[in-house]
Amino acid sequence: MAIETADVEGIAHLARIEIDEQARAGYARDLSGILSFVEQMNAVDTSEVEPMAHPLDATQRLRPDEATEPDRRDRYQAGAPAVEAGLYLVPRVVE
Repeated sequence: MAIETADVEGIAHLARIEIDEQARAGYARDLSGILSFVEQMNAVDTSEVEPMAHPLDATQRLRPDEATEPDRRDRYQAGAPAVEAGLYLVPRVVE
């Protein structure tokens, strides 16, 4: 998948960043290379590879699931401008 300079402009617009006009061609080339590499990785047959959660056979020591700090929610929320049912109320920013 090749990325064109127009695609870079669109991505920059969506990310709300400014990219210098001279640098757009370089970004398009670099992004195309990244996507090409991802396509190569997707082409590898991994059906015989067992998934792993961690590269080392290490186990985590678990601690008991119990509260170790006192509940101070009411104290922390006392200074908040608006609280309801233990939740902070904030102004809506997305319509």
